[in-house]
Amino acid sequence: MAWQVIGIIAFVLIILASIALHEIGHLVPAKKFGVKVTEYMIGFGPTIWSRRKGETTYGLKAVPVGGYIRMIGMIPPAKDDPDGRVRSISTGRLALLVEDARKQSLEEITPEDANRVFYKLPVWKRVIIMLGGPVMNLILAFVLFAAVLVGIGIPQSSLQVQSVVPCLPTVAVPSGQPDAAGVCAEGESPAALAGIQPGDLILDYNGTSVSSWEDLTAAIRTTPPGPAELTVQRLDGTVIDLTIPIAEVTRPVLDEAGQVTDEVETTGFLGVRPEWEYVPQPWSAVPEQMWDLTSRSVAALVTLPIRVYELLTETIIGGGERSLDSPVSVVGVSRLGGEVAASQEPVEGKIAMFLGLAASLNLFLFLFNLLPILPLDGGHVAGALYEGARRQLARLRRKPDPGPVDVAKLMPVAYVVAMALVVVGAVVILADIIRPITLG
Repeated sequence: MAWQVIGIIAFVLIILASIALHEIGHLVPAKKFGVKVTEYMIGFGPTIWSRRKGETTYGLKAVPVGGYIRMIGMIPPAKDDPDGRVRSISTGRLALLVEDARKQSLEEITPEDANRVFYKLPVWKRVIIMLGGPVMNLILAFVLFAAVLVGIGIPQSSLQVQSVVPCLPTVAVPSGQPDAAGVCAEGESPAALAGIQPGDLILDYNGTSVSSWEDLTAAIRTTPPGPAELTVQRLDGTVIDLTIPIAEVTRPVLDEAGQVTDEVETTGFLGVRPEWEYVPQPWSAVPEQMWDLTSRSVAALVTLPIRVYELLTETIIGGGERSLDSPVSVVGVSRLGGEVAASQEPVEGKIAMFLGLAASLNLFLFLFNLLPILPLDGGHVAGALYEGARRQLARLRRKPDPGPVDVAKLMPVAYVVAMALVVVGAVVILADIIRPITLG
């Protein structure tokens, strides 16, 4: 339990670090381009710590599910209020909402800061500022994936024996374990009969040197029943030759996830399980892994509304089993981090799984924030690109500059999206509490 708590705390700290770096990705270019940044906050809700440095207040809030920086002049004045004073008065709730958002934005601008507002920046600078956060998550994902794949490696079966299967496997008992009385239904396994021991390193099979577990397995599976020669090296360095009575067994076929299927096959059988070793991968494996996960994450984003609906109706309300590919909140992923820390995996395995979770989270944050809807970063990028295209078109048509895009008019949409994200977050967090996804 202690290790699980430590793992949860450690993963929460990783989440906070990811959020902090995301916001730094916005903060640094904003300050570089002269925009006045009044706040840099990690989390939402009540402020639990803050400190002012220069013109910016840095702080930590109570709910660590995101963060933000506050730049002045995110919303431009209306066309009929070019000097920034809100004079137009409209009726209707949406119109009042738009004007209220515009008024709050313009009230932050003092006369001396008139040229330090976000909306006056060139389009390319605004795009850099808004992409800075997601790109920071992408860089962090690359670094973490590189630490896992290049630094630690991926687990691969070795030629060292981890354990000996005691019995011949059957369709009914594919694991090869004896019954409650310790009796093997079909007899002992060839490895048990030959005296193979845990720790033995397999060198040769039937006079041929073997270089990998896959080669050994392929050779054994095609060997007809009868004696075979096996050369092993014991833990003390002694090399011995063993005669193995290879058996022919019928057992279920396993799928890619290692689960038993309805199909069966008859093959040669030895009866040993391999040790696993971590083999570092080349740098080229990092972008390959990220591309594969990106493709699956994009597909998950497209189907997110459907999967959240199924999570609510089938799992939370219906009480059904939770799908392993259902959305997971920061609560769920932190819990998984705790399970990793408390697992029986070797240290390398725990670190690899832990960093892999963090890398996957950052890659997902990168993709999610690129969605072209407000209030996400991608929405601001889309607005800036639309403004740039509109100005370029006006220039080509020899028309007057249309000015900045009136972001305030999109605030009702931003509020609806924000509310939807809150609802989705609440549903997923509730599912992570009452029906969590576990490593088991």
